Amino acid sequence: MNWIGLQTFILEELGRVRRVWIQTLIAPWISALLYILIFGQIIGRRIGIIDGVSYIDFVVPGLLMLNVMQSSFGQTSSSLYFQRFAKHIEEILVAPLSYLEMIAGYVIGGVVRGLLVAAGVYGIALLFTVTSVTHLALFIFYAVAVALIFSLAGLLIGLWSESFEQLMIPQTFVIMPLTFLGGLFSSIHMLPERFQFLVRLNPIFYFVDGLRYSMVGISESNRLAGVILIFALIAGLGYWVWYLFKTGYKIRT
Repeated sequence: MNWIGLQTFILEELGRVRRVWIQTLIAPWISALLYILIFGQIIGRRIGIIDGVSYIDFVVPGLLMLNVMQSSFGQTSSSLYFQRFAKHIEEILVAPLSYLEMIAGYVIGGVVRGLLVAAGVYGIALLFTVTSVTHLALFIFYAVAVALIFSLAGLLIGLWSESFEQLMIPQTFVIMPLTFLGGLFSSIHMLPERFQFLVRLNPIFYFVDGLRYSMVGISESNRLAGVILIFALIAGLGYWVWYLFKTGYKIRT
């Protein structure tokens, strides 16, 4: 294991977060603040209580999960794509790093960015409500595991994309819609029964619901199925990314 090389790689990835901190940190925090003000405060006062908790406390876990997913995905996808676009990927390929070490460097950068953004969103939420964490170990598990999943997914898109437009397609047309339809702003029991089945097919529903349970103790999904899904996605996406790196897909000529 090349620990010095891996550490250098990780520091470089985190340096990208620091250099464009307005885009990577401030922008999602402002967006989360607007969500909390509009949905948590204004709309929340009309909705009132859901399953024994205030609406703003019901919404905050979903906002945290949304930002974890978007930030970790955006970090790895943009990093790998820009390195391919600017031909810097060759420098990484000739470095004394294994494929697993390269992937670990990208993924750790994505996870750290996702958690930093989530910490900021949590701090903002504390200005409006007493946002508690009922099960700390589960809270950490869901935050880190989902950041890992979307960091790996970001690497797949970073390899696949051939333009900036393609790079943005998953966030705009996949992550955001599935999150909004995955229980971010509403309980599944608010939906007609025929639509509840469709929500349960949405993997993001299990991520949001798991984090919500860890914070406010409310669960509407099968948590065991959610945990199995998380480990399956990590294993499947991890192998897929490693295989593509090994075969040199779009990173070797």
